[in-house]
Amino acid sequence: MSAETTLQSLWQFAGCAPDFLQQLRFSGNGQQLSSTFQVGDIACASIAAQALMAAQIWQQRSGHVQQVEVDRRHALALFRSERYLTIDGQAPADLWSKIAGYYQAGDGRWIQLHTNFPHHRDGVLRVLHCADQREAVAQAIQGWSAHELDARLAAEGMCAAMIRTAPEWQAHPQAAAIASLPLFEIERIGDAPPQPLAPLQTGRPLSGVRVLDLSRVIAAPVAARTLAQHGAEVLAISAAHLPNILPLVIDTGRGKRSAQLDLRREQGRESLRELVRGADVFLQAYRPGALAGQGFSPEALQQLRPGMIHVSLSAYSHLGPWAGRRGFDSLVQSATGIAYEEGVAAGLSGPGKLPCQALDHATGYLAAFATMVALHRRAVEGGSWQVRVSLAQTGHWLQGLARRGGQEDAAELSAAEIAASLETTECSFGLVSAVKPVEQMSATPAYFAWPPVPPGTHAAQWSPDLVGYI
Repeated sequence: MSAETTLQSLWQFAGCAPDFLQQLRFSGNGQQLSSTFQVGDIACASIAAQALMAAQIWQQRSGHVQQVEVDRRHALALFRSERYLTIDGQAPADLWSKIAGYYQAGDGRWIQLHTNFPHHRDGVLRVLHCADQREAVAQAIQGWSAHELDARLAAEGMCAAMIRTAPEWQAHPQAAAIASLPLFEIERIGDAPPQPLAPLQTGRPLSGVRVLDLSRVIAAPVAARTLAQHGAEVLAISAAHLPNILPLVIDTGRGKRSAQLDLRREQGRESLRELVRGADVFLQAYRPGALAGQGFSPEALQQLRPGMIHVSLSAYSHLGPWAGRRGFDSLVQSATGIAYEEGVAAGLSGPGKLPCQALDHATGYLAAFATMVALHRRAVEGGSWQVRVSLAQTGHWLQGLARRGGQEDAAELSAAEIAASLETTECSFGLVSAVKPVEQMSATPAYFAWPPVPPGTHAAQWSPDLVGYI
């Protein structure tokens, strides 16, 4: 399957007009990164889908057609955007936990620990009763079976995954629970009158659209960043007591303003409710049900703001016994058989991994695409809408594509290719160099109107001078 065919299937699944596909072309070197999976195809297709949807929205607002071009190698660089970030010419300090990674348990099976947040690291160490040293952790894990430790850490709310084969995952109750789910869901959940975007002759596809971004790490922040690069006003809402990873804040924070609210307190919840009343999109990546417990369920949001588009991103989906399980891209790779298959393909004695955080990035671009489809449907049909995506559903999509030889038509990105994909921005962090948007759009180039800022830089309020709806 090619990037063109993959894009066509995404476009058709979303019910988009097929004529618009003629406005997009892929360019550049078609070599992929070394992997047995079609990482290059999903990178190109997911990025192209959201760009083409932005072009469609622009055409509806302005009456003008534009052409979109996606360079295949630039798309691969963007799927590694966090890897190529520099500040004042230097790579950020490595914040990866020294005990994170793969370990062989006492039964010979492998397990992965994800301990980059301090409370996750400390929780793992409490379960293992050992020091914060890789050798001590490895020795402690020898006293467990991988399955027992996987279950215990999950019960404690920690982040880990036993390395499973694809058949083992397919036999798992969580895989069975999500087997019938589509790649992404766009569902009408309430009534509201149509809300067409105001006609524009100048501006950007999403000018006037307001997005609340309640997310951290990669996938959901990438989705919100993507909406920002097409002109949406994105307000990232974090909290001072929640940990974050600064290089990711910088990379995914481009194009956004940033405020902090403490949703444990009524004052913070009321401030968020006020923001919701003026928002169009509420994007969140908390575990399913977590924000509902604070009064921000999709149903509550549509009562506050009829016509709201609620976007939910999770690790293992909203259904099944693992719906509330914490997870990250690499853990989903481990749990679902991707890491096992990559290890076998590479001739390793243990698990391998995809050449980039492909589940994170693809899920982010699919979420942005589905959000724009929902905005279009709201403009035409009215209604409040729910968009759901998950890393596991994206992984299922990737695993369903034909395999390729790990080194088949593969080449690592060269220094020249990486340099060509970068742009630099002067901001409070210094001179930030990061991967720029891939899509070349003939009428509305994608760009970031705001530089990245530290969390909590701005007030929790909307800009007063937006051009929005009719």
